[in-house]
Amino acid sequence: MSDVTRRPISASGLTESEAKEFHSIFLTSFIAFTVIAIIAHFLVWTWRPWLPGPNGYTTSMLDGIALAKSMFG
Repeated sequence: MSDVTRRPISASGLTESEAKEFHSIFLTSFIAFTVIAIIAHFLVWTWRPWLPGPNGYTTSMLDGIALAKSMFG
């Protein structure tokens, strides 16, 4: 038998320090993704609310196409 130093390994195969490092990277990435998603949702909401008012939407997405067409054609 070889005299190999055994290190404690969890079910994931990571040591405690490796698991803590992975957790901190994962948490940072998750928070950054969530912040970007919140900003993107806010910008889309200001552009076109998901729930129209009592009079419906005031503009159509086709209005933007007509404007672009008039600019280029």
